[in-house]
Amino acid sequence: MNSEQQHEHLKWLLQVQGTSLSQIARSLDVRPTAVTMVSKGRGRSRRIEAAIAEAAGLTPAQLWPQHYAHLEETQMSA
Repeated sequence: MNSEQQHEHLKWLLQVQGTSLSQIARSLDVRPTAVTMVSKGRGRSRRIEAAIAEAAGLTPAQLWPQHYAHLEETQMSA
């Protein structure tokens, strides 16, 4: 899934949960564009990633495995 498809899928997941990227932005007191950039994978913010994942009912590693692969490797070797 490319970043645009992932973004659209994420918006759908949030809609199913009764929220949106704009609502997440308001709750974090950040601009909606910041949340959109993170959702599209064009920016990084662990705080925004965590908020999006929580709202979607997933973990950040499930949404952005490329960002969290090193954590899974560390946990597997422990």
